[in-house]
Amino acid sequence: MKAFVTGISGFAGKYLAAHLLEKNYEVYGIDRSGAEIKGCEAEVCDILDAEKVAAIVEKIKPDAIFHLAALSSVSKSFQTAADTRRVGVEGTRNLLNAVVAARISPVVLVVSSLQVYGTPDELPVTENAELRPASPYAETKVAQEKLCSKYDLKIVISRSFNHTGPGQSPEFVWPSFAKQIAEIEKGKRSEIKVGNLDVERDFSDVRDIVRAYALAVEKCPPGIYNICSGQAYSIGKMLDKLISFSTAEIKIAVDKRRLRKIDVPKLYGSNEKFLKATGWKPEIEFEQTLKDVLEYWREMV
Repeated sequence: MKAFVTGISGFAGKYLAAHLLEKNYEVYGIDRSGAEIKGCEAEVCDILDAEKVAAIVEKIKPDAIFHLAALSSVSKSFQTAADTRRVGVEGTRNLLNAVVAARISPVVLVVSSLQVYGTPDELPVTENAELRPASPYAETKVAQEKLCSKYDLKIVISRSFNHTGPGQSPEFVWPSFAKQIAEIEKGKRSEIKVGNLDVERDFSDVRDIVRAYALAVEKCPPGIYNICSGQAYSIGKMLDKLISFSTAEIKIAVDKRRLRKIDVPKLYGSNEKFLKATGWKPEIEFEQTLKDVLEYWREMV
């Protein structure tokens, strides 16, 4: 089986590539960075380069496609709205057109986001909830999903909820906290700066998420699926847990720049539809994920 991964050197892309190799896939991919991914054939290619994307898909003729390439920061999307939309929508169109042109019939996993739901009326959020995108990033994901519906291809859409793990950028919440704790331990700062700690969110380990992506391609009928833990974690309580893994004296300070104008108090998803289709469930306890993220940043710092 040949797997083709867009955004292969990104945070989730690297983990997905490693998982697919373990499952004996031949793994190919593209990325703008040109980073070498061990065991994979990765090429430098911008998803916006329609001709090159088409040529690569034609050459590989993959059995499964995992479309992860995106500008993935919700906060930055307000400053990069046009680029976020181009990569998300035009990039997806280039990929799907390439599949059509190659006259192949792979299963295509398109990674969407919980952000399409905005502020839901009911919890847990199901796939039938009204879409209320509240950022350019979220609007892009809604447009991407609508685009997919115009193609007669085997497309599985993953509405992925928050996931984290070692190697994620510190612009995201848990790597940010872990990096700051590691810096405090090294005497490089005196306190950890935080945003709103009163919210609750649905988090998974990236290693569980990429297992889900592989199962989605192997077992899911075309359609839309939430991929999430199905439970809400308090940011404040989990930060206390993360701090408990350190022997350093750690002070907490609220940074107003980290506070959002609109912050949903509690948000978690229903993974029932995906579990029925695949049998998947998270295997890594979130406390272990936090330990692993902290150890990663201790090494980096």
